[in-house]
Amino acid sequence: MDIQKRVNEIYEDIVDIRRDFHKNPELSQKEFRTQKKIQEYLNQWGIENYECAETGVVGIIRGRGQGKTVGLRGDIDALPIKEKSSTGYCSINDGVMHACGHDVHTTVVLGAAKVLKELADSEESIAGNVKLFFQPAEETIGGADRMVKEGCMKNPDVDYVLGLHVMPYIDAGMVELKYGKLNASTDTIVITLKGKAAHGAYPDLGIDAIAMAGYVITAIQTVVSRNTSPLNSVVVSLGKISGGVKDNVIADEVVITGTLRALDDATRSYTKQRIREIAENTAKAFGGIGTVHFEDGYQALINNDEVVDVIKENAEMLLGRENVVFKEFPSLGAEDFSYFADAAKGGFFHLGCGNKKLGITASIHTENFDIDEECLKVGVLMQVNNVLSLLK
Repeated sequence: MDIQKRVNEIYEDIVDIRRDFHKNPELSQKEFRTQKKIQEYLNQWGIENYECAETGVVGIIRGRGQGKTVGLRGDIDALPIKEKSSTGYCSINDGVMHACGHDVHTTVVLGAAKVLKELADSEESIAGNVKLFFQPAEETIGGADRMVKEGCMKNPDVDYVLGLHVMPYIDAGMVELKYGKLNASTDTIVITLKGKAAHGAYPDLGIDAIAMAGYVITAIQTVVSRNTSPLNSVVVSLGKISGGVKDNVIADEVVITGTLRALDDATRSYTKQRIREIAENTAKAFGGIGTVHFEDGYQALINNDEVVDVIKENAEMLLGRENVVFKEFPSLGAEDFSYFADAAKGGFFHLGCGNKKLGITASIHTENFDIDEECLKVGVLMQVNNVLSLLK
């Protein structure tokens, strides 16, 4: 099969699929229509599939010979954003929008699945298997973790897994790659400081939790500036503080919440330890009690170099070396593809979807976000070739 020719032939179909998903976005854990449409396409193309993580779908394309198994992931949920667009495929669900490009990610996996199924059924066939992961709830609870825990990476066991994310700061026709660390882990920080209430006229009779909080917040900033190598990246952002009952009453409790982001487990663990030590001991110095609770978020996304080598080779062959760029620094943003990449050798890359000449430059997670639909063709072409290379 001439893969590039076949992708060109189905291009109008995949544009229609993407526009349908874009027009009918659904929030995390409510992707029931999206799930149904995905299964309709897979059934139509003769691709075995089953439901997973309540609103997700796993598809399986079985080759004729023994070999590796490669997974393809596309997240399917939308965001609670009201779209501002005059296109014919603007969201019809008020206040819900595919502002992060998950409609593109889903469509790319479907397009690749169609081509790979045709290859598997042809005389040349493929050796090995392809698994398709249509993952819910990337924007909220981390549907990837749930899918992995429900066994999506087993029977057959996945050897390699691929994913991508559209990026409007890169023009369509280009891709962005990175070896190693790509996205940060995320944890929610909850610090509770307990003191003793008293009348504001008699502060010596109380233990001021607000004064305590001021010192805790200031000291925590030194975790990044003085306890972490300037060559390493970690972010501690305390975004909310609440406490006190009245302006003339010494506050007996303050709660501080924030986020911790790191690029490796050692830094993540050490930073948690330092935050806990600072909160507990600062509170103790004031005569109060400090407790720290961490709500674990996504894990850090670390690319496998072997898989990135394959993606790079295919990108340069298909798009030209001048259209393959490398990301200099990791992002401190989160990406729950990390759960798939922890279960198999993973490769995640960025798919250009912008077009400055056409004015398609709006950032993801904004009300004006859109794509140059040529990126769909590039995404399908890349993923089909990546799968075939890894199966070999």
